[in-house]
Amino acid sequence: MSQEEKLESLKKRYGRKRPAEGFGGPAGPGPGPGGPGRAKRMGFGRPANGKGTILRLLGYLKGDTLKLFLAFVCIILNTIGTLLGSYLLRPIINTYIVPADGSRGDPAGLTRALALMAFIYLVGVGANYLQARIMLTVAQTALKKIRNDLFGKMQSFPVRFYDTNSNGDLMSRFTNDVDTVGMMLSNTLVQLFAGILSIIGTLLLMIYTNLWLTLVTLVMIPLMMRAGKAVAKRSHRFFSAQQASLGAVNGYIEEMITGQKVVKVFCHEQAAQEEFDLLNRDLRDNQIRAQFFGGVMGPVMGNLSQVNYSLTACIGGLLCIFRNFDVGGLTVFLNFSRQFSRPINEISMQISNVFSALAGAERVFSVMDEAPEPADDTDAAVLEPMKGHVALDHVTFGYYPEQVILKDISLYAKPGQKIAFVGSTGAGKTTITNLINRFYDIQGGTITIDGVDIRHIRRDNLRKNIAMVLQDTHLFTGTVMENIRYGRLDATDEEVIQAAKTASAHSFINRLPQGYQTMLEGDGANLSQGQRQLLNIARAAISRAPILILDEATSSVDTRTEKHIEHGMDRLMANRTTFVIAHRLSTVRNANAIMVLEHGEIIERGDHEDLVAQKGRYYELYTGLSELE
Repeated sequence: MSQEEKLESLKKRYGRKRPAEGFGGPAGPGPGPGGPGRAKRMGFGRPANGKGTILRLLGYLKGDTLKLFLAFVCIILNTIGTLLGSYLLRPIINTYIVPADGSRGDPAGLTRALALMAFIYLVGVGANYLQARIMLTVAQTALKKIRNDLFGKMQSFPVRFYDTNSNGDLMSRFTNDVDTVGMMLSNTLVQLFAGILSIIGTLLLMIYTNLWLTLVTLVMIPLMMRAGKAVAKRSHRFFSAQQASLGAVNGYIEEMITGQKVVKVFCHEQAAQEEFDLLNRDLRDNQIRAQFFGGVMGPVMGNLSQVNYSLTACIGGLLCIFRNFDVGGLTVFLNFSRQFSRPINEISMQISNVFSALAGAERVFSVMDEAPEPADDTDAAVLEPMKGHVALDHVTFGYYPEQVILKDISLYAKPGQKIAFVGSTGAGKTTITNLINRFYDIQGGTITIDGVDIRHIRRDNLRKNIAMVLQDTHLFTGTVMENIRYGRLDATDEEVIQAAKTASAHSFINRLPQGYQTMLEGDGANLSQGQRQLLNIARAAISRAPILILDEATSSVDTRTEKHIEHGMDRLMANRTTFVIAHRLSTVRNANAIMVLEHGEIIERGDHEDLVAQKGRYYELYTGLSELE
């Protein structure tokens, strides 16, 4: 594989997480819903609708209309003050410094005129300060709304979305992309509006001062605009590429940090460094192109402005000699000539910020525009109380419609029963539990709880009644007690402690520095894997959910600890419909029914004694004649 091909592969993989092959599970459910073109929708191409993006951004400013009006009034005052203060130079020079009648200057009058000029400039400075404060508040309020909308929308996405997108790239949209939007809202919009006002006001005063010199200045405008358009066209493309490369780098960093132990165990440091170097160089190259074309705008426009200034000064001097043009007028016009170029330069330089912000905004909006979980039916039921009678009837499912994962699965579980799933890796065990939670919708058959199709049960009601203990634990930043209480937020301290005792976690919690008030950070990095899993089990224990799913719940616990918590697990499963996935077959011996899956089909079913007596696949696994591969 060439360097270019490897780079493209890395960018696709870490800008959008590549779906795992095979049947998948909660961390990689097989092929996702993206398909061709998804990477572009998620921000890897040129912004498709700049006008629509701008209008959408402006929509976040609607709630601050009055503040925006005051800010624009301040901008107008600042522009008027700047222009009026500059024009006062003409009467000051012609009247008080070099009078046209040849008389001596008037120091007293000059002092009064300068005081007036200072007052006008002071008003402009005050207005500029006020608009800066107002726009900062408006911009940050808009960013707050954008972040809220983005975070809120992400809570509505199906599990499939997170299985098929890189965490680092999503984080990049929350930070880098939103920050570029904030810069545009707080600075760029103001400078664009102020620049346009300044250009219009300066042009009117230039015409009033001297029409011929104005025509000389206007000749340079098409040249400036042509140069600016040429640079802006390239900037647009390169800023989009820069944002996409930044997302890929963030995605790679996030994955390497979280998987650093695996990197070290398999001595992958050098390969990781080489891959990061590829992504980093690509980001550097795209940033150089984007920043170069964004930064070259200023010098190009500045040099053209200097040419315009020199040409105006030469012709204005000739007018003073041959056409009696006043010196004060020439001085003011030269000042206006430079002022006229300055907002054009500023506007042209802001174009790079605009394109960067639009590229970032489109990446943010592309996430917001992703389809959420389908809405519940209008007549969706709320089962209270839910008893826990679960039945799968001829269920067929595939992460892609053309790739069937589960084939004609039928089973039932009565309230209080324990159903176990065993089989080779990728046989579809975890997929079944994902379907019961309705993380994915099935393509055929039905799944019912208490006789009601889960597609006709409200999702929040369904999931509130299902507790899960996964193989991969996740603890939030907070105290031990808060992490256990996550299973039921209204639980009392006493209930939390009782849940910890049920999970056999109480003793080790008491040995922590602050007991139940010990702060956990970094996903519980200060605890062992087994201790983290015990807290996860306690979290499920505190839930009053009548259905319990244990997906390799004791895989991270040593044999001694497993036996120690066996009675606690029995208490946890008492009176609950329990689905257990386990590689250790000793943990499922007391199950009411054991389902043996291979290639998405149930090939054997029965209790432990029946399956051993059949001397089939389960017998081979239990006696060690075969392995769970």
